[in-house]
Amino acid sequence: MNIYFSDYLGVSFEDVEAYGAFDISLINDLPLFVDPFLLFNSPDPIYQGLHDRIIEYMKFLRDVSLTGTLRPHLLAEWFTFPEVTQNWLGFSLSGNRGHGLGLDFARALHQNLRSVFGNFGSETITQGSHVEKLCLIKDGVGRDNLSDFTTNLIKGHLAEYTQAFALEHIHPSQRRSINLRKVFFNYDTRSWAARSFDLPFVGGDYVLLTPKDMLTRDQAWINRPELLDRFVGIADSLPDAILRAEVNQYLLRVLPSDPRAPKRAVREAIGRAVAQFPQVLDYYVKDKEDHGEEAVSVAQAKVAAVEKQFVEQIKELVERYLKPTDFYTLRGNTYDEAMQRVRFLKDVIENKGGHRLFYVDGEPMRRESDLQILYRLTWFATASDISREVNDGRGPADFKASRGAGDKTLVEFKLAANSRLEQNLSSQTPVYEAASDATHPTLKVIVHFSQKQQERVERVLASLGLSESPHIVLIDARADNKPSGSRA
Repeated sequence: MNIYFSDYLGVSFEDVEAYGAFDISLINDLPLFVDPFLLFNSPDPIYQGLHDRIIEYMKFLRDVSLTGTLRPHLLAEWFTFPEVTQNWLGFSLSGNRGHGLGLDFARALHQNLRSVFGNFGSETITQGSHVEKLCLIKDGVGRDNLSDFTTNLIKGHLAEYTQAFALEHIHPSQRRSINLRKVFFNYDTRSWAARSFDLPFVGGDYVLLTPKDMLTRDQAWINRPELLDRFVGIADSLPDAILRAEVNQYLLRVLPSDPRAPKRAVREAIGRAVAQFPQVLDYYVKDKEDHGEEAVSVAQAKVAAVEKQFVEQIKELVERYLKPTDFYTLRGNTYDEAMQRVRFLKDVIENKGGHRLFYVDGEPMRRESDLQILYRLTWFATASDISREVNDGRGPADFKASRGAGDKTLVEFKLAANSRLEQNLSSQTPVYEAASDATHPTLKVIVHFSQKQQERVERVLASLGLSESPHIVLIDARADNKPSGSRA
């Protein structure tokens, strides 16, 4: 059963692990990304060189931005990048296709470098320059953009890294010579150069490996949400007395006076303060530099958790519970097949120890996005096309199983802890079904981890008159009511 890089290429997981790479899934992106701070903070001179290369290119973008408005073709050539889908990392819930860094990103970056970050590369407060500053000032450049941008600028290194592994471990029949665009930047001609690499080739595309020690999950070490949470404290401790007074006076004017004000209103006010006083960002970045050793341990723990949840536990579920059965040969229309698989998984989870799939270090899954990734990784082998539904502005359903226009079923996996569960059950599903031309009722799977969560779901279903709905399946993933023999 092929799910991971090692499966498809016929190499051992141990070889991939010993090389220091993450054994990516070639079915679905995994929720990891490259954190540029781990390059900056690394004792490895190669990683430091990669970070220097990123900063050098950022300085080039700063310089051309300060000259004024750029012609459209130059903005596209220098400031836009396609997503590097071939590393199979990121936030896609279906496959590995994201949006990349298009003209919206280019314009936001160009504007930031012209205005608030005109001194990029010549900071005096921090130890170095950090590309992460671009996602601190406003929401126009977010964490996805930062990850894609960093990955593009080190794509040549990732290709060399993958090529070295491939030449030693992968049969020539499973490799191709690939000419990669935008790999190295020529500052004399001010243009990107291409280069060929001998890379693994699966399913009509090449694959890139990524070293685990440059990866993290969720937020980069330097990130906007933390900045907003800590901004008031940073302002209070600014060593520049004049700046400290100005920032605090501004905060007094913009922060809601009501202590019961919604958190969103407070964060929006602080966001305006960040935009008004971008020089404060350097003090936040300096503090993050001073605690850089923590970035490594935090990232290692996050990567280990992803590896356990989406590699080790998925392999156990597939090999131990699913593969020896008829799970992957179930047939019927899309609704019947989906329902059979749900009921099969329900039995595995509730009665055979499969509930452990939803726990890492004793803590239950807290994100529906994780639940949806697990769905993709275990359900991929089917005659149906399992795809992430397109968001048409009214919100997407989780997945659509289809076999042509006449056989379509929407499938939603939800956590009982979701605060919007009742709204989803009562009003959103008909919208999804109409938008997708579904030919069968939507199948909803709700996973709960405690008696309290189960009781809440049951109350919601009762209030909506859905307690007896045949299209809703509750899965009990509690760890405190399973037979002792299923625990490990």
